[in-house]
Amino acid sequence: MRFLGHVVRFIVAALMLMFVSWVVPNFTVGGFWSALLLALVIAILGWIVEGIFGKRITPFGRGIVGFLASAAVIWVSQFIVGGVSASLVGAILAALVIGIIDLFIPISTPFEAGRGRDREEAR
Repeated sequence: MRFLGHVVRFIVAALMLMFVSWVVPNFTVGGFWSALLLALVIAILGWIVEGIFGKRITPFGRGIVGFLASAAVIWVSQFIVGGVSASLVGAILAALVIGIIDLFIPISTPFEAGRGRDREEAR
């Protein structure tokens, strides 16, 4: 069930990235497979940033630092994934739109998912 949950989460993230590319100027995603790979790369880069700087600076963190880290992760990921293009302003706007979408449709962060799993294993 955990694997299926992760697959669904990445598919939802890819669909959200496609919607964001439709709404935000200077941020484009080539198609669904590019968006799916972009979601995976953003998750991996977010995990690396979290490991280096800690939870407060990650894209999952709150505040301006988390917002800027999210924009930086989006901007850097364009160099890894083909079919993705983002200017600095486009990455900042994409991070803003993704943050607004996350207010209405929250996706659990790896921290929350880990805490829930630890509680289940303790039972």
